[in-house]
Amino acid sequence: MANFVEKTGKTVQEAIDLALEELQCDINSVDIEVLEEGAKGIFGLIGNKVAKVRVTVKETCSDKAKEFLASVLEKMKVDAEITVEEDEDTILLKVNGDDIGIAIGRRGETLDALQYLTSLVVNKNRENYKRVIIDIENYRKKREETLVKLANKLADRVVKYKKNIVLEPMNPYERRVIHSSLQDHKYVETYSVGEEPNRKVIITLK
Repeated sequence: MANFVEKTGKTVQEAIDLALEELQCDINSVDIEVLEEGAKGIFGLIGNKVAKVRVTVKETCSDKAKEFLASVLEKMKVDAEITVEEDEDTILLKVNGDDIGIAIGRRGETLDALQYLTSLVVNKNRENYKRVIIDIENYRKKREETLVKLANKLADRVVKYKKNIVLEPMNPYERRVIHSSLQDHKYVETYSVGEEPNRKVIITLK
C-alpha cells in the first residue's frame, strides 16, 4: 500500500474521500494536506477549479518497530522475516530466519539489546508507554521453559538441604520468570540482590 496519494475532486471533502478509499484507511489514521481549495468559476460553471489534497498514512508504532528492527538486522547481515502482533499495550515482533543465532547472542544478550533499542524508538515522544517484545525463533518461550524447570529443581534442593541457593546473574526478564514460577511455592521464596548487570536471584526457605 502506498504511503500517500494525491487526489482531486469537486470539493476538498470529495478529494479526501477518494484518497481514503484508495488507501483503504479511515480518517483517524491519516494526515491531510490541502493543496488546492478549489473554487467555482463565473456563474458556478466557467473556469471551475478543482480541489486537490495529499493524504498520508500515519506511521504506526508497529511500523516504527518493524522498520527499525529490520534495518538493524540488515546491518548485522541477518536475513530474517519479521511478523508483528500489536494490541493496546504491547507490540510483539516474531523473527525467523536461517543462521539467526547471532541476533540472539549469549544467553539472549543481543536479543535483549535489540528489544531495548527498539523500545526506545517506539516510545520516543509517546505519552503512553508501549511494551516491545522481540522473540527470535521462539527463543524466549524455550528459555522460559528452561528457567521454570531450573527454578523448581533448585527449589527442591533448597528444601532438601535447607540451604539458600544463589543463581547466576540474570537480566530482569529471566529474574521475573524465576520469581513468578516459585511465587506460590509452599516451602520456598525468592528475592533479588546486587546491581545490574550482576543482579542475582536467591532461593531460600520460607
